[in-house]
Amino acid sequence: MNYTEYIEINPEKRFGKPIIIGTRISVYDVLSWLAEGLSIDDILSDFPELTEEQIKACLSY
Repeated sequence: MNYTEYIEINPEKRFGKPIIIGTRISVYDVLSWLAEGLSIDDILSDFPELTEEQIKACLSY
């Protein structure tokens, strides 16, 4: 997977942290949710603007 299709670093968004393109959701946010025990389906339910591919890109990052 080429995570650069889904993740960007923009110094004007979230203090330059890597975020999912088109959102203000950071890679750190997604990884934290997974570490806390949320499943990919849980995250998709809570954040319908995300896709499974975007979440997997965060893991690849």
